[in-house]
Amino acid sequence: MRVRPISPQALVDEVVERVDAISGRWARVAVDGAPAAGTGDLADLLVSPLRERGREAVRVRATDYLRPASVRLEYGHHDPDSYYLSWFDTTGLAREVLTPLAANGTGQVLPALWDPEADRSPRLNRVALPERGAAIVDGPLLQGVGLDFDLVVHLWLSDAALHRNTPEDQRWTLPAFKRYAEEVDPTGLADLVVRVDHPDRPAIIDSFD
Repeated sequence: MRVRPISPQALVDEVVERVDAISGRWARVAVDGAPAAGTGDLADLLVSPLRERGREAVRVRATDYLRPASVRLEYGHHDPDSYYLSWFDTTGLAREVLTPLAANGTGQVLPALWDPEADRSPRLNRVALPERGAAIVDGPLLQGVGLDFDLVVHLWLSDAALHRNTPEDQRWTLPAFKRYAEEVDPTGLADLVVRVDHPDRPAIIDSFD
């Protein structure tokens, strides 16, 4: 494995540079990884520097694109196969966020589709993203399901760090991430892979050889 240590701020700067280099009307960016990897934290940190460069940014969380409880929890609250296959409404995410930001899209993005606590739509208004704007989507299991992103950043944790950093009441999801690694190979698909075993000392992985 060849790694390039980087500071947290330098990581933000590098990702922002990559987003800013995306041509086209809009940029569709994924920050992919297990919740324990801190995908939401990195995604949040991209918004202000992108806006400073004249790129309006809208944040979208995969956890706001869950399927209804009747589908998501059909096999119980702690079934890793359901988590892997049925929890996230990737069709809705494509329809409401990614397709509107394709070259011939409308630019109208729906930030959230489902409120899992109320188990209903939050009935949010769409956001009109100006040209050169970016949708920053974070969450788990975003690759290998046909989502059309312009840039994918995968936050990678070693098996030991993933287990250590996942709260005990969420460890039932770990088999889903093992399956994701084996079946999808997210580190091989992503445009940028960052090791985050220690969030204060990330490292960009240039090669797993």
